[in-house]
Amino acid sequence: MKKYKFTINGTNYAVEIKNVEDQSIQVEVNGTPYAVVVDKEIKQSKTPKLVRSVAVPSTDQSVAVKTSAKTGTIKSPLPGTILDVLVKTGDKVSIGQKVLLLEAMKMENNIESDKAGTVAEIKVSKGDAVMEGDILIVIGE
Repeated sequence: MKKYKFTINGTNYAVEIKNVEDQSIQVEVNGTPYAVVVDKEIKQSKTPKLVRSVAVPSTDQSVAVKTSAKTGTIKSPLPGTILDVLVKTGDKVSIGQKVLLLEAMKMENNIESDKAGTVAEIKVSKGDAVMEGDILIVIGE
């Protein structure tokens, strides 16, 4: 199980714990096995497991942008750099149409519109760095 090195009064000891069960411990000291009984029950400790929640980009409407049923925003799904803006203000877009090219983690990602309508505002330009959830384009009626 575990190995330890002790020096007691100038004498070196190599101790290996072989087995722990309730109050009984099997150890080996300098190659000699011993059965040790302790006065308290030893509880085995478990190593804590790190659990992280999965980050999911928000698809909620932005509170700052007033929207109707036919308007909305296109948000950045992850942090990156805008490589190209494929639409301009006033362009009609349909669902699934490519509107931006985003570089993230050294990969090019096509950002597609999830709404149909007219491009009301483009909030980014080529070369801009964006964070996850940043509004990229506002779609109007």
